[in-house]
Amino acid sequence: MTIEPIAWDGDRLRLLDQTLLPVEEAWLELTNHNEVVEAINSMRVRGAPAIGVAGAYGIALAALSSAGSDLDALLTDLRSAADQLIATRPTGVNLAWAVERTLAAAQAAGGLEEARQVALNEALRIQREDIDGNKALGQHGLELVPERATVLTHCNAGALATAGYGTALGVVRAAVEAGKQIDVVATETRPLSQGARLTSWELLRDGIACRLIVDSAAGPLLQRGDADLVVVGADRIAANGDTANKIGTYTIAVLAREHGVPFYVAAPTSTIDMSLPSGDGIAIEERSADEVTKVGGKRIAREDVQVFNPAFDVTPHDLIAAIITERGIARPPFVDALQDLTR
Repeated sequence: MTIEPIAWDGDRLRLLDQTLLPVEEAWLELTNHNEVVEAINSMRVRGAPAIGVAGAYGIALAALSSAGSDLDALLTDLRSAADQLIATRPTGVNLAWAVERTLAAAQAAGGLEEARQVALNEALRIQREDIDGNKALGQHGLELVPERATVLTHCNAGALATAGYGTALGVVRAAVEAGKQIDVVATETRPLSQGARLTSWELLRDGIACRLIVDSAAGPLLQRGDADLVVVGADRIAANGDTANKIGTYTIAVLAREHGVPFYVAAPTSTIDMSLPSGDGIAIEERSADEVTKVGGKRIAREDVQVFNPAFDVTPHDLIAAIITERGIARPPFVDALQDLTR
């Protein structure tokens, strides 16, 4: 059983603090939406689907803690909470989708107490759907994985990035459960080392073979034929299939094309943004220079150096062999295939 990093506990949200892994396994207990905002901003919870689930619970907590004396006052508080939550991470679409969905459920309620309960019920439903969807996604991805295969992955798109099971690593888990012989190569994923800290931790915890490489070793690895396929997650997928994912994904996609290795994206349909014709419209979050100039709090570069630290890049659709979702596999041309999956 893979770890489920998000749990509702009566009147509070429990989150596994991912900034402490792999050294310490500690849980946060959050009782209001402001604490959820901080957890998302500080990447104590991360991964597009997981952030979406956390955001939904943020609305539920805002509903439970609101001092509003009537439905209108409550909904005003929820709208404010929704805006704060959505603003934390602009690139991933799952967060806004889950927050707005939970808010809409509360808005449809007939009274104050009903709205509080409905918001919580919707967040619980989104969490269950994510886990079930990840498992369905993994089953669809099985057909793309050979009986014996080495899978290269970037960042962390596993149980820790979702409500449980994972997207890219959901495909890996499904293949292992089906009896296929799978090895995983995980990039370290600088600057926050999600691959080193998180992907290798959860795979080894589940008994799945994993090798760790520095990001710049992906090219030689693919050149030597040491990976059979690449599977990554996504934070937002445009209507034409252009995909935003953790910085460094585009580089690996180019290298995979050069060396004839299929490059797959695994993501729930909630990650698909059909309102954006292409990846040109995806807002790319830029993060603190300290993430680049410091490692483990220790400075490794001069304080006055200029830093460019985008959290994501966009992989053009023509580098992607297929997009795996819980509803099936989309293949080029993606405009038609993604439209069919999101109807």
